[in-house]
Amino acid sequence: MRDAPPPIDDRLLTIDPNGRITLLAGRDRETGAIVFPAPNDAERFEEVTLPRTGTLWSWTVQRFRPKSPPYAGPDAFEPYAVGYVALGNAVIVEGRLTGAALDGFAIDMPMRLVPEPFTLNDGSTRLSFAFAPIGAAA
Repeated sequence: MRDAPPPIDDRLLTIDPNGRITLLAGRDRETGAIVFPAPNDAERFEEVTLPRTGTLWSWTVQRFRPKSPPYAGPDAFEPYAVGYVALGNAVIVEGRLTGAALDGFAIDMPMRLVPEPFTLNDGSTRLSFAFAPIGAAA
């Protein structure tokens, strides 16, 4: 993924030279609890990276255009899948689902983290993330 757009937020994910992304989280220094996204509190939370694979915990399909604001997507809305993916024993992360038909997802399906372009209101593109079934093309 050469010439990848910059991350949507440097505190959310990192991109290695091969275009692989990794999610960043925070581990509470007192309790060890992991939270995503990482809070902006370096005194209380240390930065940790999350596993790149997990299992689909729950999911649904967004079939109608969300209220705007905050939704700022195109007027020609297309349904999309969104779900919660359990990343090992670390944390459950909500994200967009890709790589399968809208009815092609299933609870406990093995998933992997994939890059997902995101277009801002000004037309510029940033890199975000999604989850795809393991074995699906990125």
